[in-house]
Amino acid sequence: MATTSMFKSLLTIVLFSCMATLASAQSALIPSPPSIGASSYILMDPLSGKILIEGNSHERLPPASLTKMMTAYIVERELDEGRISMTDMVPVSVNAWRTGGSRTFIKEGSQVKVEDLLRGVVIQSGNDATVALAEFVAGSEGAFADIMNQQAQILGMNETHFVNATGLPSPEQFSTAHDLALLARAIITDYPENYPIYAEKHFTYNDIRQPNRNSLLWRDPTVDGLKTGHTEEAGYCLVASAKRDDTRFISVVMGTDSPNARAQEVQKMLNYGFRYYSSERLFSAGQKLLEGRVWGGQFDQVDIGVKGDVFVTIPRGSKSSLESVVDVDNVIKAPINIGQELGRVKVTLDGETIVDEPVLALKGVPEGGFFKRLWDAIKLFFIQLF
Repeated sequence: MATTSMFKSLLTIVLFSCMATLASAQSALIPSPPSIGASSYILMDPLSGKILIEGNSHERLPPASLTKMMTAYIVERELDEGRISMTDMVPVSVNAWRTGGSRTFIKEGSQVKVEDLLRGVVIQSGNDATVALAEFVAGSEGAFADIMNQQAQILGMNETHFVNATGLPSPEQFSTAHDLALLARAIITDYPENYPIYAEKHFTYNDIRQPNRNSLLWRDPTVDGLKTGHTEEAGYCLVASAKRDDTRFISVVMGTDSPNARAQEVQKMLNYGFRYYSSERLFSAGQKLLEGRVWGGQFDQVDIGVKGDVFVTIPRGSKSSLESVVDVDNVIKAPINIGQELGRVKVTLDGETIVDEPVLALKGVPEGGFFKRLWDAIKLFFIQLF
């Protein structure tokens, strides 16, 4: 940040302050979260990253077919970056054809479109389709697992390790409810053009029609994904997401007792989140929040704002109680680069800080000519003197 030669000072600017009466400023009373019958669970707002409910969410557990979310994510990344296309024909190896467990019923020696295989992974949880895609992208399932682990680190899934693309049992394969929520958020936000696949209730391949195992797609019309998993070791697992109005939540349960239990426990968390909380966009990416005075530049003002969208998850009805201020450098000297940090914006609710983000120069300001710099230096000297 810019400083004077002797000291640094900040100028505080109030963006909005919704000071109501004491009664209306208090957040609505919110009951404790429901009890969840699962080994591990979490409820997250993917926009703000706020976690509303969690229990043992960092415990490393077998992820079963929730693993296929990472397989699908990597395939979607390959599609987005143009290395493969939905119409590419994938050869089905003996290895893919022989993979046990749930199946899409692809035939060894045949060729299947990427699009059909991706639906086989997401909707049918087909292990054969999963291995075929892994081999197509990386050459072998083992090499694909290396890519999965690299991608997990990029997404911040620091408590996850993959050894296969399917989720078939292995003592060295594990993840957590928290990490899987991060993965679900990436699937939803990074490649939204492919996300509708996760809401499809059936897929037919080789004249065999199979339902999506996510029963919430039938129970709750606001649920639009994501993936189920089950092995004897992992129990019944589910990652689901729902959107109501402008608010979305992701819910994860691992280690429940039955298909009905995993759906019931996820639904309990989703209902709690939507009943008592909402997601609000406070600032948009590149939005100008204020102008800062620039000294010694070609221009006397610089637009200051935030780099990305800023969301908060708050109790319903409490938006009017938010207070926001920006602390910016009192003396901003040219040259200024685009993206240079010039202060911070803070938002509080009932005295608690819920946002603390840097504010940046939205435009660059080059140094002014010699006489401009000299004149600004003289003015600044007398301003600081008095």
